[in-house]
Amino acid sequence: MQDDKTDDRASPGLDLSAEIVNDEAVLKSGTPAVADDVLPDSLYLIPVPQRPFFPGQVQPVGMDPEEWGGTIKAVMDQSNGVVGLAYVDPSQLSGGEPEPRHFPEMGCVVRLHRPPVINENPGQFLAQGVRRFRIVRWLSDKAPYRVQVEYPRSQGDRESDDVKAYAMAVLQAVKELLPLNPLYSEELRHYIANFNPNQPGLLADFSAALTTANGDQLQEILETLPLQSRMQKVLTLLSKEREVAQLRGKITEQVNEKVTDQQREFFLREQMKVIQKELGISKDDRTSDAERFEARLESLILPDAVRERIDDELQKLSVLEPGSPEYGVTRNYLDWATQVPWGLTSEDNLDLKHAAGVLDRDHDGLEDVKDRILEFLAVGSFKGEIAGSILLLVGPPGVGKTSIGRSVADALGREFYRFSLGGMRDEAEIKGHRRTYVGAMPGKFVQALKEVKVANPVIMLDEIDKIGASFRGDPASALLEVLDPEQNSEFLDHYLDLRVDLSKVLFVCTANQLDTIPGPLLDRMETLRLSGYVAEEKLAIARNHLWPKQLERHGLKEEQLKINDPALKYVIESYCREAGVRNLEKQLSRIMRKSIVGFVKGRGTGRRKSQAEVVEKRRIGKRDIDDLLGKPLFQPEKPQRGIGVATGLAWTAMGGATLPIESSRIHTLNRGFKLTGRLGDVMRESADIAYSFVISHLKDYRCDPDFFDTSMVHLHVPEGATPKDGPSAGITIATALVSLARKERIRRPLAMTGELTLTGQVLPVGGIREKVIAARRAKIMELILPHANRRDFEELPDYLSEGINVHFARNFRDVFETVFEDHRRGKSLH
Repeated sequence: MQDDKTDDRASPGLDLSAEIVNDEAVLKSGTPAVADDVLPDSLYLIPVPQRPFFPGQVQPVGMDPEEWGGTIKAVMDQSNGVVGLAYVDPSQLSGGEPEPRHFPEMGCVVRLHRPPVINENPGQFLAQGVRRFRIVRWLSDKAPYRVQVEYPRSQGDRESDDVKAYAMAVLQAVKELLPLNPLYSEELRHYIANFNPNQPGLLADFSAALTTANGDQLQEILETLPLQSRMQKVLTLLSKEREVAQLRGKITEQVNEKVTDQQREFFLREQMKVIQKELGISKDDRTSDAERFEARLESLILPDAVRERIDDELQKLSVLEPGSPEYGVTRNYLDWATQVPWGLTSEDNLDLKHAAGVLDRDHDGLEDVKDRILEFLAVGSFKGEIAGSILLLVGPPGVGKTSIGRSVADALGREFYRFSLGGMRDEAEIKGHRRTYVGAMPGKFVQALKEVKVANPVIMLDEIDKIGASFRGDPASALLEVLDPEQNSEFLDHYLDLRVDLSKVLFVCTANQLDTIPGPLLDRMETLRLSGYVAEEKLAIARNHLWPKQLERHGLKEEQLKINDPALKYVIESYCREAGVRNLEKQLSRIMRKSIVGFVKGRGTGRRKSQAEVVEKRRIGKRDIDDLLGKPLFQPEKPQRGIGVATGLAWTAMGGATLPIESSRIHTLNRGFKLTGRLGDVMRESADIAYSFVISHLKDYRCDPDFFDTSMVHLHVPEGATPKDGPSAGITIATALVSLARKERIRRPLAMTGELTLTGQVLPVGGIREKVIAARRAKIMELILPHANRRDFEELPDYLSEGINVHFARNFRDVFETVFEDHRRGKSLH
């Protein structure tokens, strides 16, 4: 009679198809019989991550030799050479050592066939699963772990029809997996071919180990002792495995079909090329590339060195295989070298009347800049060519620096190319990359010549004051060769490794300020200052340029939306006081958007009518501006007046500005001098100098000699959130302190600028044009300027200097008499 219990031990052999050890008889009471090779009743225990080990499974086991070396040594000291492996989920450990609660109840005892050799490979050994074990009691809960175990047996009659049917189903499922997964080895096929139907439990364990199921699912099968239940679960895993394998096969088949189609198309194209070549219809890639490059060279005037280099590269191209990497490098080089316009130039239009008309058409105001550009063009007309000059346009944002460069190109009839240097940190952007680098390209100037197709374009270098430097090099230093008329006739690009003549290029650079431009680079350029616009110039620009441009951009016609001059002037004075007109353009665009919203709402919700059916018209006056743009951002400026208050003039990157300076005596308890208003170091020094000068000359200016001895004086420059610095506020601070000491206020609108020395001398300052514009904007028509700046004021255009009464001071005595004495002598102020 067949026992209803079976044994799942595997033979000690390494081959998966090796003979399985004979089953052990199971007593009716269920107590285990003694096996042929007796397993110990206590085992050393090693946790295994990822997935559990099964009886009959033979594979290497990896471990941390530092952590489990002691356990392996203890096992090797035993004569039986067996150890228990139990699955422990690494996610439960939280980075610490496993504890008894982390181990499952059931594991697999394995025999070490190739124990780890400490000196060779201490972290790996070859193990063969023997049979299941169940932990009865823990003998040691610290590494090396040791437990008392028992060896449960599979439950169920292995000779029953149900078990045999399940065994055949499992075997069939494994056979179906073989053609779907190429990872299964020949040993697996050999095992299935020699499968012993008397070992259904081992078949179930072996089949479960083949799957890619997770550790928890496999542990559940390891702990399932009834044969029928275990086989049901294994069949479920095999079914999922088959579905995944079939899906993977479909994906692989689709990919292979695409690859096959591409290969077929490639072969057909190659065959077509060969047929066309035999018939003389077409040429191969190498021949066609060489002919194309030769055709480009026919229209060029190549220097001898360039012709020699290109001929060498063409010769190299003729012997290289089209599929080689070197062929691609050489082909790209020739592609660039033959597209540089060697010797090709466009004819300049040197008609000064035409140039003046273009500048006046594109720009209102900026008369001094226009005159300088016309002088530059006149010299070129006299010589017969324009070369050798590099113009630098410096001014606040929005004054038209970039558009002037485009106008110069239009006036000359030259091609125009612009790129920005702002934030550029790589020297290779200027001089190109070496050909040895992957993805190498020429520099920006060779790229510009390739695009414009002539050797004498107008190239605009925008934001030259914002160029950077990094570990990749200093682009500003690389520009020295480009912007030097004595050197740029032989500019060397690193990619081409050829001398390129840039002397015929007209370079126009733009910057907001000069402080950040390196001195050697600045020395190579001719500086033209654009100081900004007064209200009258802004009005003309808005009427003649900005408003028509915005009408076109918003799809409006001139008769649909009109704005009168008082409204434009109100927008300029109340919303756009900066030096440029960029913000003015934004405000005009905002007016149009608001007006279009009104047009759309006025059409109602009925049928959408065409523009021809409904022609909306609106005239915008000064009263409409507040509704369209909100409350004014700026209120009319009134110069501050009072004892201890003086108005200065300052230069900023945004243009000129008025700078009121206030001084006050806080108390008479002790002597002191306090400065506020975020003043820079230079301005603080100016304040200290002015304070010392006024104290040492109180009698000369009829002040109380003891005024400052017991006075705590506070000097403040309003708008404290704005940093202020610069050597031009000396006489303004001294005037405020004299006014405080005399207890006399300045009785008329008056602004001043100039630096003061300890001996009372008034030193010249910069930015006279910007400061005069700021004074006119604030409606201050009487100024005090340093005598050394008389020439700067006299060079201003008439529309700026007209109506302004200027006093030129050599020393502070002149300033004092102008401020506090002129009104007593009855001088005419305007």
